[in-house]
Amino acid sequence: MTSRQILAWAWVHKWSSLVCTVFMLLLCLTGLPLIFHHEIGHLLGTEVEAPEMPVGTPRANLDRVLEAARERHPAKLPQFVVADADDDAILFVTLGDSPTDDKNQKTVVVDSRTAAVLAEPKFDEGFMYWMFKLHVDLFAGLPGTLFLGFMGLLLVVAIVSGVVLYEPFMRKLEFGTVRHERSTRVRWLDLHNLLGIVTLCWAFVVGFTGVINTLGEPLFKFWQFSEVSEMIAPYAGKPPPTELGSLQQAVSASDALEPEMKLGFVAFPGTFFSSAHHFSVFMRGTSPLTARLFKPVLVDAQTAKVTDSRELPWYLKALLVSQPLHFGDYGGMPLKVLWALFDIVTIIVLGSGLYLWWVRRRVPLEQRAGLVPATAEGAA
Repeated sequence: MTSRQILAWAWVHKWSSLVCTVFMLLLCLTGLPLIFHHEIGHLLGTEVEAPEMPVGTPRANLDRVLEAARERHPAKLPQFVVADADDDAILFVTLGDSPTDDKNQKTVVVDSRTAAVLAEPKFDEGFMYWMFKLHVDLFAGLPGTLFLGFMGLLLVVAIVSGVVLYEPFMRKLEFGTVRHERSTRVRWLDLHNLLGIVTLCWAFVVGFTGVINTLGEPLFKFWQFSEVSEMIAPYAGKPPPTELGSLQQAVSASDALEPEMKLGFVAFPGTFFSSAHHFSVFMRGTSPLTARLFKPVLVDAQTAKVTDSRELPWYLKALLVSQPLHFGDYGGMPLKVLWALFDIVTIIVLGSGLYLWWVRRRVPLEQRAGLVPATAEGAA
């Protein structure tokens, strides 16, 4: 690599790192408790648990489940019924002032076997809510999400440029060397380089999946504009139904179409994931991987007949797979612990990067790259 190329890559690494580091520190700090959100929820008493019942206890009619939730808020309209990913006995029923209302929503947790209301959790308050909102959109909605996505993209650039620079910056040292006899700055530089290489793959995976996750809303809107519009084309010009048919019949029709899958969630007519004329029943697989992937089944909201069903496009599958991978939510507690350890090490890498920039901001770039003789402190 020529001297000019080294200087160019060093400039890219410096500024991509500096611009995104503060925000990456925020994401690492807020992401750490989110890795253990279920466990923290149990400690705080915010996780809902269904009572123990014999295996094979039959499920209640979903119309009864919906009725139980609506009795709590009779003036509101149903928007979603979501099956808990870890416990099939728990259903979350979300209601709002209108199908698209996202400001005054209420969520009622109902036992899927008895149709008994278990709780009415508040998802817009508490420690974990603050951590989630800071991590996802900085309390700024979609603009905040896309901004963090751009910061994640800069992190990926910083990682790639750091890998390119690792060899010329460390060519006189053996891998993993930390020069303890040198100054504090040099020791931190060596440690920064070592930890950066050790966490390379993890940081790239988490950074890249994080960028993908920030595109969730635009990708779903594109899917609605392209494929969903084709699926609902026969209903163009028809007035929306004034009364909805049976939720249970809609889900039963989806079960009959996809007997090897199980219910993920139902979007009611007029909501973000559906049309004005359909229940959108999203079925999911049963294996650790396919459980993250959904297949939408459009069911006529009045007749409960299936009108269309298609596989999700590749970009939505990539999004759905990346979401749990981002938080290490595939391999149970061992993977969560590993994710947390890498998260902590990455915090050290980011913090040390800021420290090194601060103490070396007046050292010429040529000297840092080893292109001119070093001063008394030396350049790594």
